[in-house]
Amino acid sequence: QVQLVESGGGSVQAGGSLRLSCSASGYTYCMGWFRQVEGKEREGIAFIDREGRTTYGDSVKGRFTITEDNAKNTLYLQMNSLKPEDTAMYYCAASGMWNGDCPTGVMWYKWPRKTYWGRGTQVTVSS
Repeated sequence: QVQLVESGGGSVQAGGSLRLSCSASGYTYCMGWFRQVEGKEREGIAFIDREGRTTYGDSVKGRFTITEDNAKNTLYLQMNSLKPEDTAMYYCAASGMWNGDCPTGVMWYKWPRKTYWGRGTQVTVSS
């Protein structure tokens, strides 16, 4: 069992920056950040594996950066040039490899490996 705890959310004005952290209690090879607005589907926005390979959703590409500190089992999301439409609850997720790959996007919801989710941290961007 892996527990994930997000932190770093808050309120910021448009154009500002925030850095989210996700502390994991154990090792997993695949990690990602998701966000969800109440009443809407959860959106996968950034993914990384233990080799440092990354994938981004179109809505955040060029503005957000996902990184990890393997020694600390901590995942980060640096968010720059924030927009009001980035307002959401942000969640981190962790899972294992399957056939040598990590999931991206909607693959996370059907991935044949145990997937762990944090409780989320709220990000609010005002115009």
